[in-house]
Amino acid sequence: MRGWLSRKKSRDAESSPDGGEAHLALAKESLRDLLSDTRVPEQVRAQLARDYEEVREMLEKLEHGHVHIAAFGRVGVGKSSLLNALLGEQRFATSPLHGETRQAGRAAWKQEDAGGVFLIDTPGIDEIGGEDRERAAREAAERADLLLFVVEGDLTKAEMDALAVLAGQGRPLLLVLNKADRYRDGEIRQLRERLIERTRGLVSESNVICVSADPRADGQPRVQELVSRLWAILEKEGRTLAAMNASLFAGHLSEAIGRRIIEVKRRVAERVVRTYCIAKGVAVAFNPVPVADLAAAALVDGSMVVHLSRVYGLPLTRREAGSLVRVVITQMAALMGTVWAVHLLSSALKMGTGGMSVMLTAGAQGAVAYYSTYVVGQAAERYFAMGKSWGDAGPRVVVAEILESVDRQSILRQARDDLKARLSGAASEKL
Repeated sequence: MRGWLSRKKSRDAESSPDGGEAHLALAKESLRDLLSDTRVPEQVRAQLARDYEEVREMLEKLEHGHVHIAAFGRVGVGKSSLLNALLGEQRFATSPLHGETRQAGRAAWKQEDAGGVFLIDTPGIDEIGGEDRERAAREAAERADLLLFVVEGDLTKAEMDALAVLAGQGRPLLLVLNKADRYRDGEIRQLRERLIERTRGLVSESNVICVSADPRADGQPRVQELVSRLWAILEKEGRTLAAMNASLFAGHLSEAIGRRIIEVKRRVAERVVRTYCIAKGVAVAFNPVPVADLAAAALVDGSMVVHLSRVYGLPLTRREAGSLVRVVITQMAALMGTVWAVHLLSSALKMGTGGMSVMLTAGAQGAVAYYSTYVVGQAAERYFAMGKSWGDAGPRVVVAEILESVDRQSILRQARDDLKARLSGAASEKL
């Protein structure tokens, strides 16, 4: 690549022992790792297909040494006209009607020595009924390396909100006051000072610039101050802008992938827990041997915990699973003495009547067993989601939070419905 990029690389080589390649190499490695990570489930990869495609495009951009500069702002502030003025030709559509730009567009900056720099036009963020355009504009801005936030006067609340979001992304940001030809010199100075004051902490004073992209008087664009400032930034930071942006994007996508993986695991965990809830309810309710149902209950809970540990990729031995179950049950017993008294009473009734009261107690005991396994499953799932840890608060607080958040009556109703369906199915099979 010749022009600006080659000269910049030469200067970096003089001032940096690695020629500025370290930032680029790290960013490329991060993107390649994202693309090749075999630990990401196919379901998650499919859900994030669009993001993965953007990773490939961003990696290609780094390979070619491209830098993207995006114009962002409300409908009608002159973003397209500004970019045309920078290009020196009409590449982006403009119109006296608002909302001419309907999707992001790109053009190579053809000014001398501008190799590798591309200008991006985005839709306006505030057009009525233009939610898709606003989303497209934000996405384009998030993928750009340097942002031009274009306004035509004092900032509106919507502009301030959008500016704050963009400033928080860590990319270089210029606030460009367009249509400056509409104001007198004194008014321009006052307005610029007003913009500097309102955006203090978001935009540096040197990055608040006034331009006239399409003057009404003579039609000659006045954008030289902006051009000079852009080149100053590119000369100083150009080689690391794309790398920094790629690293930010890689970090955000990694977080998104992590959240999606947790969501998938939680959905699988929910199915696992419900399956074991039904199994335990049936085993406990219809075990005719007094008190032996409690041993069966512990076995079911232990198997469930082992299964959940594998779902989260944090496998436990059966002994470790049994220990985890005992911790949860101990906390449940302390917090829910009444429920466990009902469970033990049901077993005692079986013992005292030689099994005659099984039909009377089976439904209630099965539902309670279902409920207890549900709580054990929720606690175990929380434990694995936190990387085999109860956190700073310990198991008692975790179990207490789960008991408080669970609608007991709703779970017991679900238990009765599930057990009834399972028992009806079993009866049909016997017939």
